[in-house]
This record gives sequence, C-alpha cells and structure tokens, in this order.
Amino acid sequence: MTSCRSLHSLARSGGAAAREPDPGPCEARRKGRTLRVRSKGGAIVAIMAAGVIALGMSACGDDDDSGAADTAGGSSGGGGGTIALLLPETANTRYETKDKPLFEAKVKELCPDCEVLYSNADQDASKQQQQAEAAITNGAKVLVLDAVDAASAQSIVTQADSRGIAVIAYDRQLTGPGIDYYNSYDNAKVGNLQAQSLVDKLTEDGKQDGTIVMINGAPTDNNAKLFKQGAHEVIDASSLKIGKEYDTPNWSAAEAQDEMDQAITALGKNNIAGVYAANDGTAGGAIAAMKGAGIDPSKVPTTGQDADLAGVQRIIAGEQYMTVYKAIKPQAEDAATAAVNLLQGKDIGVDAETIDNVPTKIYDPVAVTLENLADTVVADGFWSVDEICTGAYAKACTDAGIQ
Repeated sequence: MTSCRSLHSLARSGGAAAREPDPGPCEARRKGRTLRVRSKGGAIVAIMAAGVIALGMSACGDDDDSGAADTAGGSSGGGGGTIALLLPETANTRYETKDKPLFEAKVKELCPDCEVLYSNADQDASKQQQQAEAAITNGAKVLVLDAVDAASAQSIVTQADSRGIAVIAYDRQLTGPGIDYYNSYDNAKVGNLQAQSLVDKLTEDGKQDGTIVMINGAPTDNNAKLFKQGAHEVIDASSLKIGKEYDTPNWSAAEAQDEMDQAITALGKNNIAGVYAANDGTAGGAIAAMKGAGIDPSKVPTTGQDADLAGVQRIIAGEQYMTVYKAIKPQAEDAATAAVNLLQGKDIGVDAETIDNVPTKIYDPVAVTLENLADTVVADGFWSVDEICTGAYAKACTDAGIQ
C-alpha cells in the first residue's frame, strides 16, 4: 500500500503522478483535529469522524512517519511533540513576564514531554515570518501566533494549514481562514473602559468640555483598531474635544513621547485636559513628554492598558490615572490547553463559542484605578506588593493602603 509520505512525495515531484493525495484516510489522520473541532453539529458526525481517523491509522500503517514522527510531532496519542509560541514584541512587558511563562508552565503540566519553541518578533513582521518558518522546519505541529501584522501573518497561517499544522490566533485576531482556535479579550470594550474612565474623571474634575490628546496603538494591529473604535464610541458621544490624535507605529513608547511632544507644541501645555493612551507603554511615553514640558501628569489624567508593572507603579505615584487589567493567566492557560489537545489530535478542550467558523473565547477586561488596584491586580497575584512597592513607590503604597 502506498504510504502518506509517498503520496505527498509524488505530489511534490511533478510528472504524471504529481497530484495531491486523495483527502482520504491519510489526510484524515493529519487533519483529524479539524474534523473534531468542526464536528459540533451532532453525534453522528463525530462518530463518522472517529471512524475515518481509525481507518486512516490502519491505511497509513506503513508510513515511515508513524512511529518516531508521532512521538516528535505529537500527531496522535498522549506523547510529546512540538508547539511554537510566536509572540509579537518585548516593548510591552506582559509577553515576557506573563504570557510566555504562564503558557510554558501549563504545557509542561499537561504534557511533560512536549517542547515549546519560543520566539519573539520584536515588532518585526518579516522576522515573525522567519520565526514561523523556522518553527515549522523544526517540527512544530501547532503554532500559537500573536501576530505583529494581521495582514502579513495570513501567509503564516496559509503555510501552516497547507501542511496540516494547527494555528491558534492568540490575543490578536486573524480574520482569514485556517484558524483552529482564537482567544482574546473584548477589545472594543477595552476602548470603552479607557474612554469612559477618562470622561468620568474629567467630568468629576469639572473639565467635561476639555481638549484631549488621543494616542492610539499600532495601525497594523487589529486589536488596536478595536481599542480605537471602542474609545471613539464613548468620546464622540461626550463633550470632550480631540485636539490631536495619533496612531503609534509599533506601539512604541518613544514614538508616543514624540507624538505627545507634538501635541503639546500645537495645543499649548495649559490646554490639554487629558490623554487617551491605548496601553501602558504609550502612556509612559506621553507622561515622559508631559514631564519634559513641565506639565504635572497628576493634573492630566492618562489612560493605559495591560497593568504593566511600570504602569501600576505610575498609578500608585499618581502619574497615570488608570489601566485596563487583563488577567492573562486564564488566557495563556486556555491557549496552552488547546495547543496540547490539537497536538494530540483531540478537540481543543476549552469552552468556546463558534464565531465565523472559529472556536473563540473572549474574556472580560477590568478598568483599574488606585481605588480598586488592591482588589484586582494585587489580590489576583498579578503583581505582588513586594514587586510594586519598591524604592520610591514604598511610601506611595503605604499612603494608598497597599501593603
């Protein structure tokens, strides 16, 4: 009997025999995960899928990949295999300090023999493409992809899908075909929370008609578009005026600082009531610009996102008004669970809603100010008191009752 490898080799070699193998038992074995993930319509379909997979195991029995490759690639059973975790940047500290270790720990718990190939693209879409190709070459059977650029990342998905490799869209949405699972936070709601916090604070301060600066995220990031959309829904319905608005390349804090410098020059340092900053990194850049211009940031409420340690410390010190807290642990652990299950040819094993034919899980973000920081970020152990209340922040923590 012709093996799966032989059929694929014929297809690559050209000539009369060059064709894709019939999508029968061999493909069923490779893509059994897809049959199961998509088979939510009824028990009969699930039974049929299981039967096809069983047939595939028999028909492909003489495939020379069936032994060592299953152990190395984790295409079936409960053995080891290789998962690639492809994260987008290091400027936002959450990826190195939270997402990566939480994901790796959960994979290790579920599959001690599994290997995680980790790469960070440093906000370079071309670099991420190369990292994905390297991961595939090194035997990854599942890609967990947090895309630098949603548009260019689709080529990664297409390449993986053509090889029967599962793809999880992690945190940042990918809208093309070939995604096996997607999880993130309600990103439009993130923008709503940021903007509403700013509107409420400025109203409380009697500046409800004031002028604000908007410093949005990277235009290549689909999530940034949703944050911006959600923020505008609130701000456009308020009495606030947008004096200057920027989309910040690569989520760069340095770019955000330059943008805020430009806004201060254009509007005047006494004419800015507040700042909408899309995350804590851009908030840090905006606050640095204000300090450099002699503006007291405690008098100009600034939003943020991600509850970065530096952002939390600025909130403690009164320099940043709020952040949006996303408890990354459940997100990272659900992605790890789905990755291991897909690696082993199973259902994703995570409660998910099917949206646009993709199993999807969306989590709720939380607006955090000094008032509820202890009850959220600290209580959850996201950052400990010892991590937050260092050096210059010790007294501010004591004054805020965070001990």
